[in-house]
Amino acid sequence: MSEPDHGARSTAQIVTIEPSRIILRLCKHWGHKFNVSYDEEQGQIDLTGYGTCHMQQVPDGLAFTLHCPDASVLPRLQQVVAEHAQRMARNEHFDFHWVAA
Repeated sequence: MSEPDHGARSTAQIVTIEPSRIILRLCKHWGHKFNVSYDEEQGQIDLTGYGTCHMQQVPDGLAFTLHCPDASVLPRLQQVVAEHAQRMARNEHFDFHWVAA
C-alpha cells in the first residue's frame, strides 16, 4: 500500500494486544463511507477529502501513518483516528503521540 509523496504526514505507534482486531474494526467501520483495504497485518483507509490512514502491525502494537494533502487538516485527522481507534478497543487505553514524518 503506497501513499502520496506530498502534503503533511504524521506517525504514531500504540501498544495493543489486538492489533489485527483494531485494523479490522476500523476498516469495517469506515468502509461504509470510504475506500478501505486490509488484511490481518495492515490496513489503509482513504478518507476522501481528508487524507489517508495506513495501519501496520508492529511488535507489541500497531503503527499508524497519516497523510493529508492539506496540512491544516492533519491535527483534526489525528484526533479522529485516535478517538475511533480507542472506541474499537476492548479493555485497553491507547496513548497516541503523533510525530511529524
